[in-house]
Amino acid sequence: MGTKDHHYIKAKICTVNISSHLWLKIQGFHEEEKSSLPDEPDLYGGQNLYAYPWDKSSLKSMPIDLQQLKKLDAYASKVNVTSSVKDLVSVLLQEAHSDLEKLRAIWIWICCHIEYDVKGYHDKTSRSCKPIDVLQSRKSVCAGYAGLFQQMCSIAGIQCKELSGYSKGLGYKPGHVFQGDTDHAWNAVFLHGRWHLLDSTWGSGIVDDSCTKFTFRYDEFYFLTHPALFITDHFPEDHEWQLLKPHLTLQQFERNIRFRAEFYAQGLVAATPATTVIQTENGKATIFIESRSPTLFLFKLNETEENCLMTLQRNGMTLKAYPQQTGTHSLQIYSKLFKDMKESYSHVLEYSLMCNSVDKSICLPKGLIQPVGPSWLSEQAGILKALPSGPIIYTDDGRCVITFTRTKDLHFFATLQSDNSRIPEDMMRRHVWKACQGNQAELKVHLPHAGHFALLIWANKTSESDTHKCALSYLLSCPNKSVMWPVFPQRFANWEDDYELVAPLAGILPANCQVQFKLKLPGIAQANVECGGKILPLTLSRAGFWEGVCSTSSGKKVGVTISTGADNSLWSLLEYQVETH
Repeated sequence: MGTKDHHYIKAKICTVNISSHLWLKIQGFHEEEKSSLPDEPDLYGGQNLYAYPWDKSSLKSMPIDLQQLKKLDAYASKVNVTSSVKDLVSVLLQEAHSDLEKLRAIWIWICCHIEYDVKGYHDKTSRSCKPIDVLQSRKSVCAGYAGLFQQMCSIAGIQCKELSGYSKGLGYKPGHVFQGDTDHAWNAVFLHGRWHLLDSTWGSGIVDDSCTKFTFRYDEFYFLTHPALFITDHFPEDHEWQLLKPHLTLQQFERNIRFRAEFYAQGLVAATPATTVIQTENGKATIFIESRSPTLFLFKLNETEENCLMTLQRNGMTLKAYPQQTGTHSLQIYSKLFKDMKESYSHVLEYSLMCNSVDKSICLPKGLIQPVGPSWLSEQAGILKALPSGPIIYTDDGRCVITFTRTKDLHFFATLQSDNSRIPEDMMRRHVWKACQGNQAELKVHLPHAGHFALLIWANKTSESDTHKCALSYLLSCPNKSVMWPVFPQRFANWEDDYELVAPLAGILPANCQVQFKLKLPGIAQANVECGGKILPLTLSRAGFWEGVCSTSSGKKVGVTISTGADNSLWSLLEYQVETH
């Protein structure tokens, strides 16, 4: 049966707490009529088998209402009997009547009272897998868990089998080839006319990477797990005990991605590709993860949050990875439900990327904040109907415009970043011009040079706090090396959101020229242009624009000032630089 050592253990401490959002609450079950118990899962010509792949419905292989089992769970977790396995089962069955309840009481007791024998894992001579020894020492490796479970079920009158096989547990890495002795043990039980699978070792807790410390952490996922999900990390020696139709080969098991229990606990249902090793195409690998509800994601490519572009959808996430070197790369994916914002991210998937070429056409700035592009998350932050709708804006002339509808009382500003620019941050910000008309917002971007830029829109709802958070980001890409746009004019604090600048947009004006000014400044008594100590009053047109022409021959700076009419004070709005030769 093998050593049954290498495994991953997951679960929770003795108090069993099953969150309602993790498990689909499936309606109750009907008590089965007693019948002869089959010894093999295909005794009825396949009627006991489950369809593969998973149909995305239930995580369980039979209908269970976990809420109805709460009282029994609490009782079983507190039972403390060590005299004999028979005595233990007798006490557990005092509160368990149906076969499901008997099975559940046994499962909960083992998961809450048997810890993984980390010393025995490293030293076979110091461990015992005999049920009575496991009961009295309260520790064992997986063979001891499975053996005790089988004996307790037998005493309770439930047919149970101890199974052995390969597992994607402790020490597993994508691409691993399984050979030699099997490394894990678990159980199959016959209940309500069908066989079902469970793993009390993985249901009880977790060990650290070196298998030197065990922590109780109950995991509901491995109780009566749907066989099409169980097969992602359990491959039995006898293929019949997959309980699947069709069966998977060992090669398919090795090739398929391992969906961790947390994957389904987070409400995720599928991932594409479903293979653990991905061959990049033209230097890129694309992964899509499907979710039942809005979910947040993180990634790590070779332990860094770089060289990937993540976009969110209502039903999941798309991640495009661009490894910057050929060879093998590790990609880890983490997630958490949006409604559980205060919770930490859970590790849900692991891929191995095989890269034969590097895509040099795309370079993701280190300052790019994920996810990229408009999504339900940017809408939550108050940015609605954002255009462009995609994450990447390609511009050949170095200019682009972003528009969106902002929610009431939303304050925002934008920053521009590039890894290959020596322009100071404050000057880089002046390559973005913000304009608002009511709840409609517009950002004009004039890039200073060719390259890849991160455009970040920081937003704050005034009713929440003074802190601005990145609500929306874009990747800007400009291949045209002749692009060299000047900054927009310097804007001062007196500039209001509903002001509009039509001309001039360039913050650097040509010397010795007549420059046309045109601005819309609602509620202003007078607007002026100042240059070299001279003040030029602008004229208010019938269309509501302040207009005029200014000569740049008499100064190095040109300013726009306003007067509200209350005290004839002049307030600075804008400042331009004049070119020098």
